[in-house]
Amino acid sequence: MTQPRVTIVHERFTEFAGSEAVVEALARQWPSAPLHAPIASAGVLPSDLEGRLRSTGLSRLLRGSTYAHLLPALPVAMRSLRLAPSDVVIASHHAFATQVALARSASAVPVVAYVHTPARWVWEASMRTGEGSGLGAAGLAAFSAAFKPFDVRAARRVHTLVANSTFVADRIRRWWGREAQVVAPPVDTDYYHPDPRTPREDFFLLAGRLVPYKRPDLAVRAAARAGVRLVVAGDGRSRAEVEALAGPGTTFVGRVSDAELRDLFRRCRALLMPGVEDFGIVPVEAMACGAPVIATGAGGAVDTVVPGLSGELVEPTGPAGEVDAWARALAGFDAGALDPARIRAHALTFSRASFAAAMQHVVDGVLDGSPVPEPRREVRLPATAVHRRPAPLGTAAPAAGSR
Repeated sequence: MTQPRVTIVHERFTEFAGSEAVVEALARQWPSAPLHAPIASAGVLPSDLEGRLRSTGLSRLLRGSTYAHLLPALPVAMRSLRLAPSDVVIASHHAFATQVALARSASAVPVVAYVHTPARWVWEASMRTGEGSGLGAAGLAAFSAAFKPFDVRAARRVHTLVANSTFVADRIRRWWGREAQVVAPPVDTDYYHPDPRTPREDFFLLAGRLVPYKRPDLAVRAAARAGVRLVVAGDGRSRAEVEALAGPGTTFVGRVSDAELRDLFRRCRALLMPGVEDFGIVPVEAMACGAPVIATGAGGAVDTVVPGLSGELVEPTGPAGEVDAWARALAGFDAGALDPARIRAHALTFSRASFAAAMQHVVDGVLDGSPVPEPRREVRLPATAVHRRPAPLGTAAPAAGSR
C-alpha cells in the first residue's frame, strides 16, 4: 500500500514540552513528512528531525525563546504557510495551528487537527492574567475578541478534529460547535517502567512545575493536615509560597532529571495530581512505573485514573472543603489494595504504540472518505460543569461504574 503524503504543522518550536513530544511522535510515524511552524529556535527538535523543519522569517524576530511580541502575526503566518503537495495535513494545535486550514496551499487538502486545547486565553478571560502574555491584559482581551471569529471559522474548515482528552473534546464542542474524536497523547512507557528491586516507601509525590493552576498549595496543605510525608519534585514561581505552607513532613528536592523522577515514581506511595490538567502526562508516567495516582476528579484525570484500578479521584468540593477532602484521601489511602502490575497494564494503553495505531486509524478514515460529524451551529461560552465521557480511542475502557 502506498504511504500517504503527510505534512505536519505545529504552532512553534521555542521549547520542547508535551505538544512537541506529540509532534515528534507524528514525525517518526510518517518519516517523510515535512514539518512546518511559523517560528522555531534551533536545537529544540531532536537533531535527526531538524532537517525536516521549515519555519518563516518570523523566527529571526524571536527574543531567545520569547515570542509574545509576535502573537498578532502568528495567525496570519499560519494562513500564509506554503505547504508541499500533500494527501493530508496534520496540525498540532493549542492556539493558531487550525488557521492552516484557511491557507491557500491547504485549500484542497483535508486537515486533521490534533487539539491539545483550543486557546483558553481566547475563550476564558481568567486565563489572560497570571502567566502573562507580554501584550497586557487589555491588549490580549482585544486581540482575543478580534480573533474568535477566525478561530471558529478555521475549526469549521478542519476536516477532522482530534482531542487529547474527553475534557478537551468538551471544550471543542462548547466553543467551536464541533465533535472531536479522542486520542490520548503518547507516553514513553518503555522508559518509565517498574524495577522489582526498588521497594515502595511511605511518602507521597508531587512532581511538575510549581505554578498556581497545578495547585501545589493544595497538595502541601493537605499533606500537612493529614500528617503524611510528601516529596515535592519541581520548581516554579510558586515555590516560595508553597514552601511557606508546607508542614514538617514535606521535602522539596527541586528540579530532577528523568532518571531521578523515574526513581521517585518507583518508590512513592502514590503520585498526587491536585490541579486540573487538559490531559496530564506525568500521572501516566507514574502509573507506567506501577505507582497509583490520587487526582482531582476533573479534566484529563477522568480519562486516565480509574478508581480501584490505577488510583483514586478526589471529587472537586470548592475552596471551602478541598483541603479537608484531600487530607482525608491521603490519610485513608491504602496502596496495598491496588496491584502495581494492573496499574502498569493500564498505563500501557497510553503507550506510543497505542497513539500511533489510533492516529493511523484517524488518517486512514480521512483518506477513505469516512463521514465526519457535522459541525453544530451553537457555539457557547464555557460552562463550569465537568462532563465525563467515554474512554479515549486507543485506550482501554474503564470498568463499569469506575468513573
